[in-house]
Amino acid sequence: MERMSALTTPSESLLRALAPMLRELDGKLRACLGVERQYKFDIVRRNELSGVADELKRRSEELAAERPLLIVMLMGGTGVGKSTLLNALAGAPIAQASFTRPTTRDPVVYFHESVRPERLAPALRACRLQHHNRNDLAQKVIVDTPDLDSTELANREKLIDLLPLADIVLYVGSQEKYHDKLGWDLFREQRQRRAFAFVLNKWDRCLHPGACGLRPDEDLLLDLKKEGFQGPLLFRTSAQRWSERNDGLSPTELPEGEQFAALLEWLETGLTRLEIEAVKARGVQQLLASLSVELQKAAPPDLSKPAEIVRRSWERIIAEDARANTNILLDTLEPHQFEIETHFAIDGQRRFSGPMLLYLKMFTGAKNAGATLRDKFSVFPKRGGAAQIAAQSTWDVSTFTHDCIRVAGDRFLDNRMSDLTRRLLVDAEERGFPFGMLSKPAEDAGKLDWRQRQEIDLREALQAAEQVWEKPTGPRRWLQFTLIGLANWLPYVVLIAAFVIVFWNYFVVQGYQPKAFDFIVPFLLTLVQMVLMQALITLLLPMRWAAIRGEFQRHLEQRLQKSLGDGYLPIPANVAAALESERKQLEELRGEVDEVSRWLRDREQKANIGGLYGSGK
Repeated sequence: MERMSALTTPSESLLRALAPMLRELDGKLRACLGVERQYKFDIVRRNELSGVADELKRRSEELAAERPLLIVMLMGGTGVGKSTLLNALAGAPIAQASFTRPTTRDPVVYFHESVRPERLAPALRACRLQHHNRNDLAQKVIVDTPDLDSTELANREKLIDLLPLADIVLYVGSQEKYHDKLGWDLFREQRQRRAFAFVLNKWDRCLHPGACGLRPDEDLLLDLKKEGFQGPLLFRTSAQRWSERNDGLSPTELPEGEQFAALLEWLETGLTRLEIEAVKARGVQQLLASLSVELQKAAPPDLSKPAEIVRRSWERIIAEDARANTNILLDTLEPHQFEIETHFAIDGQRRFSGPMLLYLKMFTGAKNAGATLRDKFSVFPKRGGAAQIAAQSTWDVSTFTHDCIRVAGDRFLDNRMSDLTRRLLVDAEERGFPFGMLSKPAEDAGKLDWRQRQEIDLREALQAAEQVWEKPTGPRRWLQFTLIGLANWLPYVVLIAAFVIVFWNYFVVQGYQPKAFDFIVPFLLTLVQMVLMQALITLLLPMRWAAIRGEFQRHLEQRLQKSLGDGYLPIPANVAAALESERKQLEELRGEVDEVSRWLRDREQKANIGGLYGSGK
């Protein structure tokens, strides 16, 4: 792999090779944060990941430099002597010091004159800059920060803004403030990403045991051991006495065990280029470890099993709702049985031909004279006279179903659809599917044009019931075929046979006295035959609402259930699939993060910097 080969380059180029990898991780992390997600990050998680992305970007820019700078940041409470310590390290009074109140309002940045200010982070450039020409500190930048327990909120905010820039935090304490709560909490928060060394200043006051029976340095070492630091770097200093020496004042004897010189030596020569690169690598490794943890926490849950459980439960709820909606629509149609039967009868006339078709049309027209669908159905506008008859003969199923759904929707169905969405969401939450994951897609499904879908379902159910009546199966099919065949051909047979008899009597039978009525008889017989045939068809193949109601109800319920199922049932699986995709995306990113982090551990083992880090908790 390209990343593997890059990480096996010599140590001198390791950090520069790491820079493009961090840029790549930064880009992928920002892409995850920038897209609309099904499983949204909460505000805490988003802020954490955004902060990591910013630090990845900063570190990638920093590591791209030929000789990366090591940022050593002094941190401590009021009066512990941070500024005095910096003055002693610098050999000159570059920071204002005081024993009684916090004086470091503007942080001081102490760096080599060869370093261009543009190389410093913007937050550092906003501080008070102090140059030096000490080559032993050429790669080190020492920063004096505001007191962490400052009563001025702006000072504490400056410290919090600067801490992410630190590679090594020099935690400065005194006999009174080496383990105060604010400082210790901040240390525990930052220790996973920063290297820490410790300074117990004002050592001349720490030579005797305190109330706990231990000297402050012994007590501090025990506390650090509990935090996982097996060999922490702890320097016991008397910075004030060294500052006095630097100022040309009469030298004061240093207390036994004082280690300021060791601290200065560690900063100048102990932190070699190898150690600096190791600290940088360890800082990146800890940053990546933190990112890996955050990505794991941000990963969506696996909802594939709950999705299947919810789907089965929703199928039951939707089936019940479809059955109830079917009954509502049936109740809406019941008052219009006559119109439906008439429509089916008119539509069924297409099976007939010749005289029988003409007779059925005349019979239907006479039967329905003065009684039309628009007069029966209260929501239709009334029309009168010939217009009513015309409307009846051209009855439109689409118009009928549209108005039927409109009436049922206004009265019941619309409210039931809103209630269905709520019931489904509550049921899903009871079965372990987070409410927030389904609320938006379920509410979107509830906003679909369900009236139009129900209208189509109603029309198709009517057509399906009509087809069952018009095209039966089994013995009923053969009976219908026989009756329709007889109805279509018998009028011709009867009419011809009657005229044959009339002409036989007229031409063959002697002495027969023809009458004008003789020529009317064939037509009367044909009419009687068609009336009897219609009665037989009505008796054997009745077209009654009661006969088709059950079939219509079954078809309508199936269609309503399918429409509701198509709208709602895929939602849990779709959401679970979207979460699975998002989880895989984060897992892939986490895998890349862990890959870089594993290789960086090898870098840490090449330098003696273990004392700057605890074992981690």
